[in-house]
Amino acid sequence: MRSSAYRNYLLIVLTVVLAFNYVDRLALGVVLQDIKTDLDLTDTQLGILSGIAFALFYSIMGIPIARWADRGNRVTLMALTAAVWSVLVACCGLATSFMQLMLIRIGVGIGEAGCIPSAQSLIADYFARAERPRATALYLQGTNVSLMLAYFVAGWLSQFYGWRMMFIWVALPGFGLAVLVRLTIREPRCERGPIESDNTSRPAQPSLKKVVRILWVNATFRHLLYSQSVFYFFAYGILQWQPAFFVRSFGLATGELGTWFAAIYGVGGILGTYWGGALACRYAPNNERAQLRTMAVVNAVFNGAVWSLIYCTKNHYVAFALMGLSTMGGAAINGPLYATIQTLVPAHMRAVSIALVLLFANLIGMGLGPLAVGMLSDALHPLLGQESLRYALLALCPGYLWTSWHLWRASKTVIRDLEAVKDEIQQPPRVNTAAGICVAP
Repeated sequence: MRSSAYRNYLLIVLTVVLAFNYVDRLALGVVLQDIKTDLDLTDTQLGILSGIAFALFYSIMGIPIARWADRGNRVTLMALTAAVWSVLVACCGLATSFMQLMLIRIGVGIGEAGCIPSAQSLIADYFARAERPRATALYLQGTNVSLMLAYFVAGWLSQFYGWRMMFIWVALPGFGLAVLVRLTIREPRCERGPIESDNTSRPAQPSLKKVVRILWVNATFRHLLYSQSVFYFFAYGILQWQPAFFVRSFGLATGELGTWFAAIYGVGGILGTYWGGALACRYAPNNERAQLRTMAVVNAVFNGAVWSLIYCTKNHYVAFALMGLSTMGGAAINGPLYATIQTLVPAHMRAVSIALVLLFANLIGMGLGPLAVGMLSDALHPLLGQESLRYALLALCPGYLWTSWHLWRASKTVIRDLEAVKDEIQQPPRVNTAAGICVAP
């Protein structure tokens, strides 16, 4: 295990990378209304841009990229993909039509697919089972930092300089982060020394078909995959359209709205994510069953019930207060959930396990959630006018109960499934330096 100082540094760098990996998706939500006006698009087209155009290739390309991460140098992979997504995010500001912007968003999705599986696999190598909920929660603070950056910075940049310049500015930090990762983060697989064998005798990485089969027979993994797929559908459908809802229903400008959202999602998300990981490590260390049952209840209350109340109020200050409460409670499940997935699978399948979860979650959730809201809003518009988006979003809120059901089901099998993979998880990765390739057993 590396020194505490280096592990803390690793978490900080990976968290910052995650923040900028997410920021453009959220920034797109802030400027959907501006893009709609500038390019003369429908809500359905906006749903395609913010959903399936990005999610389809982000999800599909995540699998081969994660296979690389499970076998090769995760540091090099993260640096390369960070540079790619930065170039393409900047290109979003140059698009002059729906088709151009859709193709660019496809490219952004491919570039951003290399971040999360590689980073979570690295964290699992550096932190023991009992430490992973807290470490993963700290890493996932990157999503909360991205919320602050996207809503505050993107909101004001868009208001003063337009949505095109906003995309160019938010892309710039990614280039520096690519260099920082490559030069300062170490790949632990390449520091363990050579094995006494040649290429033909080292353990081969299992085929993708075998990996999928192993994960599929794991009942707990299946329910966590289902829960995230359902969660992403409702969460991304709501999140991407939330700024447009406040612009249409309350008449707020993007700068003011971005400031409110930065405070609510940023502060609420940071506190909730930290407390969720810290409390899991303190009161239920190595007790994933208790963690999953708590997650099921918290999700039903804070994501299901409280979000519904937001769309039933006509006062935007009340809506903001409810958003803060829901964000803080809902974010508490993030760290324990992904830590459980990393503990639940063998070490040489960690990146692919996350990529598979993201494949289905993003295709179903990120891909179809915003599109479903856009289509429902268009369908309701003749009857409800500007308020059609309010009721389209309200219709999604009860779906969070479905997520909680799968989390509760996962808690019933998690102890059995953890025992089944314990021996494999404890096997360390090995390296063949003669071949110049890092491999996992």
